[in-house]
Amino acid sequence: MRFVDAVVDFEFDEYKDEFKREYDKFSAESDDPIGQYIKLAKARGETKDTDPLLLELLVALHRKVDELTAIVKNEKKELISLMYKTQIIGVGFDYFKIKDNLFKKGTKYYGRMHLPVFPKREVPVIFEGFSENIAKIISMHERDEKDYNAFITARERAIIREMKSKNE
Repeated sequence: MRFVDAVVDFEFDEYKDEFKREYDKFSAESDDPIGQYIKLAKARGETKDTDPLLLELLVALHRKVDELTAIVKNEKKELISLMYKTQIIGVGFDYFKIKDNLFKKGTKYYGRMHLPVFPKREVPVIFEGFSENIAKIISMHERDEKDYNAFITARERAIIREMKSKNE
């Protein structure tokens, strides 16, 4: 198992059934109305002449307006309070490593990564303790998994660039 250095805020707790409902709710939120509309438009071929980056930025802007509207209306997204807060210090494609020794080997957990991707968001994950500070990912939503893997790749590239600049 190989880890790429990264710093990601992370909170978690031992798995309970109520966490599965929150995990599923995150999936439903990623399929928000604008997201659903764009998926349907893509399926119908209506976006083939549109710049994908511009479309993504427009969707992100729409979601941000929705967030601001919720703040103005005093609508809060209620998340379950999780017992442990720490930082992920290493990311891998099926595993991640935290700075503190908080896991029990073989114990199932639920957590939320504060992944620094665009747009920033909390990524729910169900995982199992592999050792005291290493976790094996059991379940992550498809979109989140793609962004998590892209984050790992981006971190690897950044580290390689740093190493090259030091050797020059």
